[in-house]
Amino acid sequence: MNVNLLAAAEEVAAIVPTRNLNILYIILDCIFLAVFIGLLIWKRRYSTLIFALFGGVLYTIVDFGGFYLLSHTRTVYIDGVLQGAGGTFLVLLWMSMSYGMTNFAFIWILIGKDSYAKYWIFLILMWWMICPSISELGGEPTITTSRTTGAYHGWMGVALVVSYLILIIFLLMKSPKEAFVNVLYLCLIGFAVQFGWEFSLLVNGIRPMNGASIRTLIVNSCLETNLGMPLIYAIFYFWHKRFNEDMSDSRKKEEVASEPEVAEHLSDQ
Repeated sequence: MNVNLLAAAEEVAAIVPTRNLNILYIILDCIFLAVFIGLLIWKRRYSTLIFALFGGVLYTIVDFGGFYLLSHTRTVYIDGVLQGAGGTFLVLLWMSMSYGMTNFAFIWILIGKDSYAKYWIFLILMWWMICPSISELGGEPTITTSRTTGAYHGWMGVALVVSYLILIIFLLMKSPKEAFVNVLYLCLIGFAVQFGWEFSLLVNGIRPMNGASIRTLIVNSCLETNLGMPLIYAIFYFWHKRFNEDMSDSRKKEEVASEPEVAEHLSDQ
């Protein structure tokens, strides 16, 4: 087989998530994040906000600490110049806080079945889809980020299988009525949140279209956020046993619900 053809085929098959954007995209996105945080505070969604900020910090640690410093799979170019640790950190800090916060808020809102869920989710999805179009007013892309995935996608797959297997074993130990989460719904949330922004990047040209684009979209959506969903649900479950969304003590609700007349009413439902 021709060596050049083989190399080209391997390059097409490789999953290398890449983004091309300009500085206006970053500025607009930072403004959106500030507005989104303000809305969460206004509606007293403090638990959602805390979890969203946790997601941003976690993504920063994984992206800069794991992908850049440890595995050396992350690169950042500005005006065609490969950035060192300082420039890379600043770009990854924005990118990680942006997608970490919106991803984790998206998940928390849907798991908790927030009464305003349709507004929060619409706001996030709308921004993912429209921000790239608005940023075109800022000129051509000058910032390029890329990440190779071959070094760790296999381990991500192992983590996903193990995490869901543990969750399913717990569910099988209980009766159907005692099941504390719908595992299919949980998996769908994990897929949807990653697919939402991966798709918006692809159709808006932020992520270039090539032979591996569809594979990157599907594999990343199935794998990268989904692997943490069982653990995220566990955090949600134990957090809400102690706190409500407004950070008030949720145990007071349990005390009220344990009163005889309330218990009798619930048993009739």
